[in-house]
Amino acid sequence: MKQPAVYIMANKRNGTIYTGVTSNLVRRVYEHKYGVVVGFTKKYNCNLLVFYEIHEIMYTAITREKQIKAGSRKNKVKIIERVNPEWRDLYKNIV
Repeated sequence: MKQPAVYIMANKRNGTIYTGVTSNLVRRVYEHKYGVVVGFTKKYNCNLLVFYEIHEIMYTAITREKQIKAGSRKNKVKIIERVNPEWRDLYKNIV
């Protein structure tokens, strides 16, 4: 099932963060959590889903991802803490 989403992965509270966009959030987060794909999240052990937004169309998801990525780290932390102040892993909420 395709459902555009923007998401943020982290390795720990206030640690390294990664922002991404996908059409299949469950599959993509699984790949990050279990190091299926070599890249930034595997290198820095970003395996906690700390934020996500579901979008109706991919265009708005990509636009939002670019907006988040263009912001400062401080703004990314605010985005996370607005919905997830304890930086809990939200993966169980989507499976």
